[in-house]
Amino acid sequence: MGGRVAEEVKSIVKDHPYLQKISFIGHSLGGLVSRYAIARLYTRDRSNSDESGSHCREDKFEHKIAGLEPVNFITSATPHLGSRGHKQVPVFCGFQTLEKLAAHTSWVLGRTGKHLFLTDCDGGKPPLLLQMVQDTDNLKFISALQSFKCRVAYANASFDHLVGWSTSSLRRRHELPKRDHLSGHQNYPHIINVEAAKNASPELEVSSENKAGGGDITDMEEEMLRHLTRLSWERIDVSFSGSKQRFLAHNTIQVKTYCINSDGADVIQHMIDHFQL
Repeated sequence: MGGRVAEEVKSIVKDHPYLQKISFIGHSLGGLVSRYAIARLYTRDRSNSDESGSHCREDKFEHKIAGLEPVNFITSATPHLGSRGHKQVPVFCGFQTLEKLAAHTSWVLGRTGKHLFLTDCDGGKPPLLLQMVQDTDNLKFISALQSFKCRVAYANASFDHLVGWSTSSLRRRHELPKRDHLSGHQNYPHIINVEAAKNASPELEVSSENKAGGGDITDMEEEMLRHLTRLSWERIDVSFSGSKQRFLAHNTIQVKTYCINSDGADVIQHMIDHFQL
């Protein structure tokens, strides 16, 4: 899917040569598709610039997505770490038997299911989601993501039965804010927490790495987190607790169908109000 999105973006850019900037917004699986697509579209071009008053030339690099300036990369309710880890799919209620059964039967969902449950090992390679947290010879996944001016992750703190809070907000479970200390924003009642973007410190990464363990899946999740959180992310936590539409939180966060997901309108408005131009 990411390859098709990349080709569509190229086609649109070709038909509209006046475009200068580009942003991506991906909901759920769309966030992962967007991460793959931008790696296909990423270029790093050298541009020579003269220093004022001298004959010296300094090599500088311009990072482009489809030849355009990358600005916003936004995901909402996206399973960045996949769906195989413990409590990453809330509908399983933390029962490890159900989680293991889902992983073993992920082939029912085709290639997408294998990707999400980290059971794809094509040609002896690591699962695709694990590959997507580093630059490879052919695809610069992290460089492409880093090229955007801002990266934002919207996450449902509760009532999302498909995507867990930690995987969609790119946090370890012990890093999640305490719900009791969170309350709705005056202008955006379903926004309960805004964590400003900040770079991960090397000390925190080492400490977290030492805590990793408990099996291959835990190790893979930790590796994905360590690489992805080396980039700065703004995290927006959302809760539809008290809303009649709370059990549809996964789609309400993006107002998929207005008549049944309209309570998410303030989340969309928050996204619009903070969209960088």
